Amino acid sequence: MKISGYDIDIDTAVNTVKKNGYKTVAIQVPEGLKMDALTIVDYLEKETGANILVSADPCFGACDIVDDELKNLGIDCIIHIGHMSIPNIDKFSIPVIFINALSTNDVTKVVEKSVQFLKGKKIGVVTTAQHIHMIETASDILKKHGLEPVVSDGDKRIQAKGQIIGCNFSAGTNIADKVDSFLFVGSGNFHPLGLLFATKKKVVAADPYTNTVKTQELEDLKDTILKQRYGAMARSNGAKKFGILVGTKKGQQRIKLAHEIKKFLDSKQKKSYIIALNSFSPIYLQSFREIDCFVSTACPRIAIDDYMQYKIPIITPVELETLFGKKKWEEYQFDQIYSDN
Repeated sequence: MKISGYDIDIDTAVNTVKKNGYKTVAIQVPEGLKMDALTIVDYLEKETGANILVSADPCFGACDIVDDELKNLGIDCIIHIGHMSIPNIDKFSIPVIFINALSTNDVTKVVEKSVQFLKGKKIGVVTTAQHIHMIETASDILKKHGLEPVVSDGDKRIQAKGQIIGCNFSAGTNIADKVDSFLFVGSGNFHPLGLLFATKKKVVAADPYTNTVKTQELEDLKDTILKQRYGAMARSNGAKKFGILVGTKKGQQRIKLAHEIKKFLDSKQKKSYIIALNSFSPIYLQSFREIDCFVSTACPRIAIDDYMQYKIPIITPVELETLFGKKKWEEYQFDQIYSDN
């Protein structure tokens, strides 16, 4: 099924639903595909005869599965569209069928355009789930120009070679010492920016949606982010009471890390409280007025993307270590969720 510039293998989901005799099915889609959700529902109803429910809650990735929320509604399975599964997350209260949404945009022109900006000969090639099928195409273009593409596996949180997600850049960091620079194929700034922080290597971002190439813009944005993060840490300096935030979304639950942070803060004679929540918003935290600083163990993007929304500073576990001198500011990195934490 081709909708909104994406190719979705919905027939795989159809076959699974029919094979298992599922009668009531929920679909979960990211914001960019919600305008086509009813088209998908119509097709599933026609092909499977099942009753279809649409989850309208925001969907932030494969870490954000609504199985626990829907388990009391008689749902037989969930079709999660738009993301690849996270391999080390496989315990669901309702069976989940992951169906990726592959972009139909041609990447050849923008990859060709990006070649002149790449540094060195050995180039790490990474992308997101939407363009994972174009890794080989991008690599072939680099080879044509006499470059050596390097594509790596990530850790157990990553399904495909060359794939990065907003909280895990291991497919890049695994080869950072083997390449001269990186080519990122995809849209947005967060993924290539995170890769830049994680690998300390030049990153060239080739956006097939806008046919634009970014490299210096990423360096400039990096400087802006660093200033913001330094500001958040400066506001946290001298904090006496900390709120340790634990996300309840299935792929963001770092409760072990939260307890480790609490133990660390205890050793520094700081009072801390562990606070769990599913959706992060200033309105949900504003009542904790005695808290001087929040430390988020949930999605690493929360502290970065939503920096301006919170009156009480939110920092990452990595930043907390920097605040107390365990890490150097000059070695700043984005927080990541690895398969072992």
